[in-house]
Amino acid sequence: MGRLETIRATATWKDIFQGQVLHVGLIVLLVSGALSLLVSDSSNRTFLSWNAQKWATCSILLAVVHQLLVAVVFRLELYKGLMTRMFGDRALTVWATVFLPLLIARPITIIIVGWLDQTPISGFRSAEVFLAIPAILVAVVTMHSVIKFFTIRRAIGADHFDNAIIAMPFVRQGMFKYTSNGMYGLVFLGLWGIALAFGSWNAFIVAFFQHVYIWVHMVLTEQPDIDRIYGSGETQA
Repeated sequence: MGRLETIRATATWKDIFQGQVLHVGLIVLLVSGALSLLVSDSSNRTFLSWNAQKWATCSILLAVVHQLLVAVVFRLELYKGLMTRMFGDRALTVWATVFLPLLIARPITIIIVGWLDQTPISGFRSAEVFLAIPAILVAVVTMHSVIKFFTIRRAIGADHFDNAIIAMPFVRQGMFKYTSNGMYGLVFLGLWGIALAFGSWNAFIVAFFQHVYIWVHMVLTEQPDIDRIYGSGETQA
Protein backbone atom coordinates (compact mmCIF):
# COMPACT_ATOMS: atom_id res chain seq x y z
CA MET A 1 0.00 0.00 0.00
CA GLY A 2 1.38 3.42 -0.98
CA ARG A 3 1.77 6.37 1.34
CA LEU A 4 -1.40 8.10 0.14
CA GLU A 5 -3.46 4.93 0.48
CA THR A 6 -2.19 4.51 4.05
CA ILE A 7 -3.12 8.10 4.92
CA ARG A 8 -6.59 7.73 3.39
CA ALA A 9 -7.25 4.44 5.18
CA THR A 10 -6.92 6.16 8.58
CA ALA A 11 -8.29 9.62 7.70
CA THR A 12 -10.91 11.34 9.82
CA TRP A 13 -12.99 14.48 9.25
CA LYS A 14 -10.94 16.08 12.01
CA ASP A 15 -7.87 15.68 9.78
CA ILE A 16 -9.69 17.31 6.86
CA PHE A 17 -10.81 20.34 8.85
CA GLN A 18 -7.57 20.82 10.80
CA GLY A 19 -6.78 24.53 10.92
CA GLN A 20 -9.67 25.54 8.67
CA VAL A 21 -11.89 27.23 11.26
CA LEU A 22 -9.02 29.60 12.06
CA HIS A 23 -8.39 29.92 8.32
CA VAL A 24 -11.91 31.20 7.70
CA GLY A 25 -11.72 33.55 10.68
CA LEU A 26 -8.48 35.05 9.40
CA ILE A 27 -10.00 35.50 5.95
CA VAL A 28 -12.69 37.71 7.45
CA LEU A 29 -10.16 39.79 9.39
CA LEU A 30 -7.58 40.07 6.62
CA VAL A 31 -10.05 40.88 3.85
CA SER A 32 -11.86 43.41 6.00
CA GLY A 33 -8.57 45.08 6.91
CA ALA A 34 -7.26 45.14 3.34
CA LEU A 35 -10.48 46.52 1.87
CA SER A 36 -10.60 49.25 4.51
CA LEU A 37 -7.10 50.39 3.48
CA LEU A 38 -7.89 50.72 -0.23
CA VAL A 39 -8.49 54.27 -1.40
CA SER A 40 -10.45 55.83 -4.24
CA ASP A 41 -8.20 57.24 -6.94
CA SER A 42 -9.03 60.74 -8.14
CA SER A 43 -7.54 60.12 -11.61
CA ASN A 44 -10.63 58.23 -12.82
CA ARG A 45 -8.48 55.95 -14.98
CA THR A 46 -10.25 52.68 -15.77
CA PHE A 47 -9.63 49.34 -17.44
CA LEU A 48 -12.68 47.41 -18.69
CA SER A 49 -14.79 50.04 -16.87
CA TRP A 50 -13.18 49.28 -13.48
CA ASN A 51 -11.02 51.73 -11.56
CA ALA A 52 -7.98 50.84 -9.46
CA GLN A 53 -9.98 50.28 -6.28
CA LYS A 54 -12.31 47.79 -7.98
CA TRP A 55 -9.39 45.92 -9.53
CA ALA A 56 -7.67 45.82 -6.14
CA THR A 57 -10.82 44.38 -4.58
CA CYS A 58 -11.00 41.84 -7.42
CA SER A 59 -7.37 40.83 -6.85
CA ILE A 60 -7.99 40.30 -3.14
CA LEU A 61 -11.12 38.23 -3.72
CA LEU A 62 -9.47 36.13 -6.43
CA ALA A 63 -6.68 35.30 -3.98
CA VAL A 64 -9.29 34.21 -1.43
CA VAL A 65 -11.06 32.02 -4.01
CA HIS A 66 -7.71 30.53 -5.02
CA GLN A 67 -6.61 29.69 -1.50
CA LEU A 68 -10.00 28.30 -0.46
CA LEU A 69 -10.04 26.05 -3.53
CA VAL A 70 -6.51 24.88 -2.74
CA ALA A 71 -7.47 24.10 0.86
CA VAL A 72 -10.57 22.15 -0.20
CA VAL A 73 -8.88 20.23 -3.03
CA PHE A 74 -5.69 19.47 -1.09
CA ARG A 75 -7.51 18.14 1.94
CA LEU A 76 -10.16 16.13 0.05
CA GLU A 77 -7.55 14.66 -2.30
CA LEU A 78 -5.05 13.87 0.46
CA TYR A 79 -7.55 12.24 2.80
CA LYS A 80 -10.31 11.04 0.47
CA GLY A 81 -8.72 10.86 -2.99
CA LEU A 82 -11.70 12.82 -4.33
CA MET A 83 -10.10 14.29 -7.46
CA THR A 84 -8.53 10.96 -8.39
CA ARG A 85 -11.84 9.17 -7.97
CA MET A 86 -13.58 11.78 -10.13
CA PHE A 87 -10.99 12.19 -12.91
CA GLY A 88 -8.66 9.21 -12.65
CA ASP A 89 -5.24 9.71 -14.24
CA ARG A 90 -6.34 13.16 -15.44
CA ALA A 91 -6.88 14.47 -11.89
CA LEU A 92 -3.68 16.52 -11.65
CA THR A 93 -4.13 17.92 -15.18
CA VAL A 94 -7.67 19.01 -14.34
CA TRP A 95 -6.44 20.61 -11.13
CA ALA A 96 -3.70 22.46 -13.03
CA THR A 97 -6.28 24.03 -15.35
CA VAL A 98 -7.98 25.51 -12.28
CA PHE A 99 -4.92 26.34 -10.19
CA LEU A 100 -2.61 27.96 -12.73
CA PRO A 101 -4.98 30.63 -14.14
CA LEU A 102 -5.78 31.77 -10.60
CA LEU A 103 -2.06 31.87 -9.78
CA ILE A 104 -1.25 33.88 -12.91
CA ALA A 105 -4.10 36.29 -12.09
CA ARG A 106 -2.28 37.40 -8.93
CA PRO A 107 0.56 39.40 -10.55
CA ILE A 108 -1.57 40.40 -13.54
CA THR A 109 -4.25 42.03 -11.39
CA ILE A 110 -1.61 43.81 -9.30
CA ILE A 111 -0.02 45.13 -12.49
CA ILE A 112 -3.42 46.45 -13.58
CA VAL A 113 -3.97 48.08 -10.19
CA GLY A 114 -0.51 49.65 -10.25
CA TRP A 115 -1.00 50.98 -13.77
CA LEU A 116 -4.39 52.52 -12.96
CA ASP A 117 -3.68 53.80 -9.47
CA GLN A 118 -2.25 57.28 -8.98
CA THR A 119 -2.26 57.20 -5.18
CA PRO A 120 1.38 57.28 -3.99
CA ILE A 121 2.83 54.91 -1.41
CA SER A 122 5.34 57.23 0.21
CA GLY A 123 6.28 59.97 -2.22
CA PHE A 124 9.91 58.76 -2.24
CA ARG A 125 9.91 57.32 -5.76
CA SER A 126 13.65 56.74 -5.97
CA ALA A 127 13.60 54.63 -2.81
CA GLU A 128 10.56 52.70 -4.01
CA VAL A 129 12.19 51.86 -7.35
CA PHE A 130 15.45 51.01 -5.56
CA LEU A 131 13.57 48.44 -3.44
CA ALA A 132 11.43 47.20 -6.34
CA ILE A 133 14.33 46.07 -8.51
CA PRO A 134 15.88 43.51 -6.10
CA ALA A 135 12.43 42.29 -5.02
CA ILE A 136 11.47 41.52 -8.61
CA LEU A 137 14.89 40.03 -9.43
CA VAL A 138 14.78 37.70 -6.42
CA ALA A 139 11.25 36.63 -7.36
CA VAL A 140 12.24 35.94 -10.98
CA VAL A 141 15.36 33.96 -10.03
CA THR A 142 13.39 31.94 -7.47
CA MET A 143 10.62 31.26 -9.97
CA HIS A 144 13.27 29.94 -12.34
CA SER A 145 14.40 27.57 -9.58
CA VAL A 146 10.80 26.51 -9.01
CA ILE A 147 10.31 25.69 -12.70
CA LYS A 148 13.72 24.06 -13.26
CA PHE A 149 14.28 22.14 -10.02
CA PHE A 150 11.05 21.98 -8.03
CA THR A 151 8.78 21.66 -11.11
CA ILE A 152 5.30 23.02 -11.66
CA ARG A 153 3.79 19.60 -10.87
CA ARG A 154 5.11 19.73 -7.33
CA ALA A 155 4.25 23.42 -7.02
CA ILE A 156 0.56 22.72 -7.66
CA GLY A 157 0.48 19.99 -5.02
CA ALA A 158 1.26 16.77 -6.90
CA ASP A 159 2.32 15.10 -3.64
CA HIS A 160 -1.38 15.07 -2.67
CA PHE A 161 -2.12 13.05 -5.83
CA ASP A 162 0.86 10.82 -6.60
CA ASN A 163 2.97 8.49 -4.46
CA ALA A 164 5.85 8.82 -6.95
CA ILE A 165 6.14 12.53 -6.12
CA ILE A 166 6.24 11.78 -2.40
CA ALA A 167 9.15 9.40 -2.96
CA MET A 168 11.24 12.14 -4.57
CA PRO A 169 13.84 13.90 -2.38
CA PHE A 170 13.29 17.49 -1.32
CA VAL A 171 14.85 20.04 -3.68
CA ARG A 172 18.11 21.64 -2.50
CA GLN A 173 19.16 23.32 -5.75
CA GLY A 174 18.95 26.88 -7.04
CA MET A 175 17.33 29.21 -4.53
CA PHE A 176 16.21 26.18 -2.54
CA LYS A 177 19.82 25.88 -1.35
CA TYR A 178 19.14 28.92 0.80
CA THR A 179 15.55 28.37 1.87
CA SER A 180 13.13 25.44 1.89
CA ASN A 181 10.25 27.84 1.33
CA GLY A 182 11.26 29.68 -1.82
CA MET A 183 7.80 30.03 -3.35
CA TYR A 184 6.04 31.65 -0.41
CA GLY A 185 9.05 33.39 1.07
CA LEU A 186 10.69 34.75 -2.08
CA VAL A 187 8.48 34.49 -5.18
CA PHE A 188 5.79 36.59 -3.52
CA LEU A 189 8.33 39.39 -3.10
CA GLY A 190 7.66 40.01 -6.77
CA LEU A 191 4.19 41.30 -5.90
CA TRP A 192 5.74 43.86 -3.55
CA GLY A 193 8.19 44.75 -6.31
CA ILE A 194 5.39 45.40 -8.79
CA ALA A 195 3.59 47.68 -6.34
CA LEU A 196 6.78 49.58 -5.52
CA ALA A 197 7.74 49.91 -9.20
CA PHE A 198 4.40 51.56 -9.95
CA GLY A 199 4.44 53.55 -6.70
CA SER A 200 0.82 52.48 -6.16
CA TRP A 201 -0.76 52.48 -2.72
CA ASN A 202 -3.61 50.15 -3.69
CA ALA A 203 -1.23 47.69 -5.37
CA PHE A 204 0.93 47.83 -2.24
CA ILE A 205 -2.04 46.88 -0.04
CA VAL A 206 -2.96 44.00 -2.36
CA ALA A 207 0.63 42.71 -2.33
CA PHE A 208 0.68 42.98 1.47
CA PHE A 209 -2.59 41.06 1.72
CA GLN A 210 -1.55 38.34 -0.71
CA HIS A 211 1.78 37.70 0.99
CA VAL A 212 0.26 37.55 4.47
CA TYR A 213 -2.58 35.34 3.26
CA ILE A 214 -0.27 32.86 1.52
CA TRP A 215 1.46 32.37 4.86
CA VAL A 216 -1.91 31.68 6.46
CA HIS A 217 -2.28 28.93 3.87
CA MET A 218 1.23 27.64 4.58
CA VAL A 219 0.74 27.44 8.34
CA LEU A 220 -2.84 26.22 8.51
CA THR A 221 -3.20 24.04 5.41
CA GLU A 222 0.08 23.13 3.76
CA GLN A 223 2.31 22.53 6.78
CA PRO A 224 -0.13 20.08 8.43
CA ASP A 225 -0.39 18.28 5.07
CA ILE A 226 3.41 18.14 4.73
CA ASP A 227 3.68 16.80 8.28
CA ARG A 228 1.19 14.05 7.45
CA ILE A 229 2.78 13.13 4.11
CA TYR A 230 6.49 13.38 4.96
CA GLY A 231 6.68 13.46 8.73
CA SER A 232 6.64 16.22 11.31
CA GLY A 233 9.19 19.02 10.93
CA GLU A 234 9.65 18.85 7.15
CA THR A 235 8.96 21.93 5.05
CA GLN A 236 9.19 22.65 1.34
CA ALA A 237 7.10 25.00 -0.79
